[in-house]
Amino acid sequence: MSYSDSFKYSIPMHCIKGVHMLRLGILASTRATDMQAIIDAIESKKLDARISAVISNKKEAYALERAKKHGIKAVFIDSKHKEREEFDKEVAKVLDENKVELILLIGYMRILSPWFVKRYKNRIINIHPSLLPKYPGGMDLEVHAEVLKNKEKVSGATLHFVDKSVDGGPIIMQKEVAIENDENPGTLKQKVQQAEQEIILKAIGLFSKNKIEIRGKKVMING
Repeated sequence: MSYSDSFKYSIPMHCIKGVHMLRLGILASTRATDMQAIIDAIESKKLDARISAVISNKKEAYALERAKKHGIKAVFIDSKHKEREEFDKEVAKVLDENKVELILLIGYMRILSPWFVKRYKNRIINIHPSLLPKYPGGMDLEVHAEVLKNKEKVSGATLHFVDKSVDGGPIIMQKEVAIENDENPGTLKQKVQQAEQEIILKAIGLFSKNKIEIRGKKVMING
């Protein structure tokens, strides 16, 4: 196995002698409801991490207001009239200035440039509201509506590393939810969001303890 086929997160050398608190960066275009679960877990000391910056391409995104309410750096970057890579380099500048180690996409309605994906390889994770590889590409209620239209018995959430494909990166973990006979997109969304939050929190904890390893397209959880 070559080095390029395997990746394991390592705590930065400057953190080894002290207590390492994982620095998170969140990219969001909407309400970033799942981010609240992260904030709550951090504030209650259940998660040893900090959100160093929340960045949005939407000035009115509630994600920015949510961040401000908790004293978290909130940054709006206008994407209008900018090439994808040009915009992503502005995002990267903020992430780097705030020493972000793990990037979370939560309701982020943009496709990342190849430059950005390469720069932060194996350090970007995305939450998707379906059991991938089923129903990739869609957002929120449209995914749940499609799931119900096809009369699925179960749905769920998938947390995966981001690569150049759309929702096709190595899967970190998934959680299923049962679909009831009277389910509608709104009720299914609530159930799936709860699943999303559970696996996001679990994965952040594992990542901070160096227990996530990528081997090719497979993710191994150590310990």
